[in-house]
Amino acid sequence: MRNEKTTGQTSDAMNKNMPGFDPEFTDLDHYIRVITDRIWEGRRIDDIYTYYADPCIVETPSSVSTEVADVVSGTIATLAQFPDRRLLAEDIIQSGHADGGYLSSHRIISTMTHQGDGNFGKATGRKIHVRTIADCVCKDNRIIHEWLVRDQAAIAQQIGIEPRTLAQQWLDERGGWNKPVAPPAPVQYLYHSHVSCDPLAVAYAAAIEQCALSRTGAPPDAARTYDDAVHHLGPGGVTRYGQAEVAAYWQQLFRIFVPTSFVVEHLALQSGDGRCDRIALRWRANTIHQGAGAFGMATGKPVEIMGINHVECWRGRVLREWVLVDNIALWMQVLDVSAEREH
Repeated sequence: MRNEKTTGQTSDAMNKNMPGFDPEFTDLDHYIRVITDRIWEGRRIDDIYTYYADPCIVETPSSVSTEVADVVSGTIATLAQFPDRRLLAEDIIQSGHADGGYLSSHRIISTMTHQGDGNFGKATGRKIHVRTIADCVCKDNRIIHEWLVRDQAAIAQQIGIEPRTLAQQWLDERGGWNKPVAPPAPVQYLYHSHVSCDPLAVAYAAAIEQCALSRTGAPPDAARTYDDAVHHLGPGGVTRYGQAEVAAYWQQLFRIFVPTSFVVEHLALQSGDGRCDRIALRWRANTIHQGAGAFGMATGKPVEIMGINHVECWRGRVLREWVLVDNIALWMQVLDVSAEREH
């Protein structure tokens, strides 16, 4: 099985042995589904203190928190605006091991209604569908480090706010772009390995990285990376089909935001169970806003992009691709007029 190369052990071994976790949990997939159901579906908010370490680093594209109390307050604030929110698990791609920490890359589609006032403005009563991917390092029955990307622009558009407008509102509320540097991931966490990871995952990550660093924004050999009928679900809830449309997305992104560095922070492949090979990729690009387009005229400002991709592959090429990038966070950095930021 390909995932043996990524995780260091087979899925069967993980099912039988999760040292440090409560006996009720059979594997990482089961653990994540159960605790998500308890906290969100069951509204057992205090269970966050059971299943999150304190401190626990939680990084989003626009924020960093370190205390479990922040996770609790954020959950309460979200439910105040979207009290009927559900977290429907589309997939959980698992990797890692007990010593360094397991990692779950959890893709969620949420159904909810905008029923309360909050950081998305006055309640509109509108129905919302929004996708999130959360990467969680899990050790000793707790989440100890998390990276979370939600399609905030999709929420804005569905409740009738332009992403640029919402970004400006959030900047005004926060006094400018002031995201702190996140503490590093746990030392023993095996975040990615271009040496030991499956060649299919390495090839996909390399294609995105080469596109980012090509200076032209052109994906190298899209026909080799993507199936003819590739289905891409991207930021803002936009759906694209076919190699040309998907290639155009990556080309536009990296022509507007020209990377000075691109780092693969997590890469894993999971296969078996009668399913397509599935890849989870988390990446971070430090860029300069050098191109005019969807984010206005070029400003020359530094912009960090934190992205998480999930893909399903068939016969060695990507058949479905989910890309989570927070366009609100990108707009906030483009619009920020506070003190000069270093790149």
